[in-house]
Amino acid sequence: MGVMERVKAPSAKQRAAKAAPVDLPLDQILQGDCVEMMRGLPDASVDMIFADPPYNLQLGGDLLRPDGSQVDAVDDEWDKFDSLATYDRFTHAWLKEAKRILKPGGSIWVIGSYHNIFRVGTALQDQGYWILNDVVWRKANPMPNFKGTRFTNAHETLIWASMGERARYTFNYRAMKTLNDELQMRSDWLIPICGGQERLKKGGAKVHPTQKPEALLYRILLACSNPGDVILDPFFGTGTTGAVAKRLGRHFIGIEREDDYIAAALERIEMALPLDESAVKTMMAPKAATRVAFGTLVECGMIAPGTVLTDAKRRWTAKVRVDGSLDCEGQPAGSIHKVGAGVQGAPTCNGWTFWHVDTGKELRVIDAVRQDWLLANEA
Repeated sequence: MGVMERVKAPSAKQRAAKAAPVDLPLDQILQGDCVEMMRGLPDASVDMIFADPPYNLQLGGDLLRPDGSQVDAVDDEWDKFDSLATYDRFTHAWLKEAKRILKPGGSIWVIGSYHNIFRVGTALQDQGYWILNDVVWRKANPMPNFKGTRFTNAHETLIWASMGERARYTFNYRAMKTLNDELQMRSDWLIPICGGQERLKKGGAKVHPTQKPEALLYRILLACSNPGDVILDPFFGTGTTGAVAKRLGRHFIGIEREDDYIAAALERIEMALPLDESAVKTMMAPKAATRVAFGTLVECGMIAPGTVLTDAKRRWTAKVRVDGSLDCEGQPAGSIHKVGAGVQGAPTCNGWTFWHVDTGKELRVIDAVRQDWLLANEA
């Protein structure tokens, strides 16, 4: 992917030189204000945008747990705006530039909380975008409401929009259905918040207060982009979009102002390992795949794409693809159940008990991995 680097905002003179073609800064982090940086990108040059803008939480004072300890909440300067009108002007400005640089067949995803997502939705419609879905990210392990004055805020909302009412857009329906055990993917997604080894920390403190889980970006990029596409993230933070794009064979362009976030993102993306080409191929046609969904284990990294599965007697092997389907010599690609039945010449197969992962010490049935997920993510 080449060497990643920081790129300073272009000058007004550079932005005015529209006659000369501008190369896209692929797989780089542009340092500066997102609106200014987007103005330096060519028209219709980006395939998809994922945006996690400031939520404008307007927190008043410290948030304390029942034991008196302070919650590490979002109180950074980048999340503060003088008024709702100021926030609205900022939202319209970046969405306007986003629409200019998106290709006609591109789409945009914006995530937010109840503090800002409704204002963002209005701005999207004002700018001429066409809302395709609002998706509820239901957090498997949300932070409690420590004051006991409201319901536990257990979700965030994502808005997915195309360039206009009649605009074409990418939606890999088959990949989403395969990922969800051959059921249509719904608009409510149960995904754990970022934690464990994935949560970036420095000196024991979170590097970024609103770091998004890679599983969330994995699903979005798999659904609405293709290998080789260019994904822009104008609020790059610690680089979740870049790390997942690299894994899935997409290009990214990140925009970020803060030095600490950029440093963390560069280190993180450098360590992200791209998947091999065969694993990135997704199921795009007829029936395939089957409950937690096998695709859930893949997107959260418990069974990584490219993992080789085998039966208990090591007679057959199959490689896990990026969408949870299996690639097995002599068989059409399909679900753990379909491919398991195919290699045996049987009408049906319970793939959960048929396929195993070689841990290096033993063969472990994949149903045991599913049980690990259930134990770790009980609501």
